[in-house]
Amino acid sequence: MRKKTSEIRNFILRMCRNKARNVASETARHFGISKQAASRHLQALEGDKLIISTGKGNVKVSWLIPLVEKSWRFPLGGLREDIVWLENLAPLLTDLPENVRDMWHYGVTEMVNNAIDHSEGTMLTVHFARTALDVEVWINDDGEGIFHRIQRLGNLYDPREAILELAKGKFTTDPANHSGEGIFFTSRAFDSFVIMSRTLYFSHKAEQDDWLIDDDKDIPGTRVFLKLDNDSQRTLNSVYSQFAAPDEFTFSKTIVPVRLARHEGEKLVSRSQAKRLVSRFEKFKTVVLDFTGVEEIGQAFADEIFRVFASSHPEVELIPLHATSGVQQMIVRALAVR
Repeated sequence: MRKKTSEIRNFILRMCRNKARNVASETARHFGISKQAASRHLQALEGDKLIISTGKGNVKVSWLIPLVEKSWRFPLGGLREDIVWLENLAPLLTDLPENVRDMWHYGVTEMVNNAIDHSEGTMLTVHFARTALDVEVWINDDGEGIFHRIQRLGNLYDPREAILELAKGKFTTDPANHSGEGIFFTSRAFDSFVIMSRTLYFSHKAEQDDWLIDDDKDIPGTRVFLKLDNDSQRTLNSVYSQFAAPDEFTFSKTIVPVRLARHEGEKLVSRSQAKRLVSRFEKFKTVVLDFTGVEEIGQAFADEIFRVFASSHPEVELIPLHATSGVQQMIVRALAVR
């Protein structure tokens, strides 16, 4: 009975991660119990101040309450990411599993260090919120903005191209002091990872693709959002191993969302688009080209990747993934010419 109670209440908590309607009815249906019994579980969680609900009956809405919520502001000059972690965030996570603490340690220190070394801003704000299920952290600087900085220092045509480079990994504007791996691995360690800057918004979620949107909001500087389940089974080693060759510990494999190579309204048809896509592929042994969201590609685009680049870099394995029949036909045609 105690196990069933735990299962029911965990189900309710997870329903309430986002604002949820009719939680008691859905819980009753899922577990085959009465709505009254489900309501008692919901009320118990409300009494424990884990959930708050408004409204009644079919219009009742419930959501999680932060158990701990804190914000800090730091001058960036002379700031150390390890001190930010040790003195402020680490004490709030001591009861979490070691693998979860390790990922928070890695993600927070990497993102704070990026702000210190790259933002050229003056102030950093960190916001922490912990619920019964997960932790969220926002890290904001008032600098130039990550995408426009990469565009400027990388001589890119459009700030959206910066997102493609970040998605590939191994990109840094300061190769003497940084490996370019921090954002890539942080984005894959967390359940939800978002970078917002100016009007651009780049997101990676666990088990989902990278994606980019243009937003009407104009966010100054750079804002990073991290979210992770308190009971996550993921480990940093498991994240690293996804992108390492067998029996190696190097970052040798990447997964690239091909659709990030196009600007708004474009189709992927030209050699210049393909060259933009394959830039820095030679740094990897394996490149998985994820064609999700790409219905078709042009002959020149396919030829530049699968014949021209592949012929000049035989050491790089190119693996197309989620290609439509139209995309596959163009790839086969390019390969036939080799």
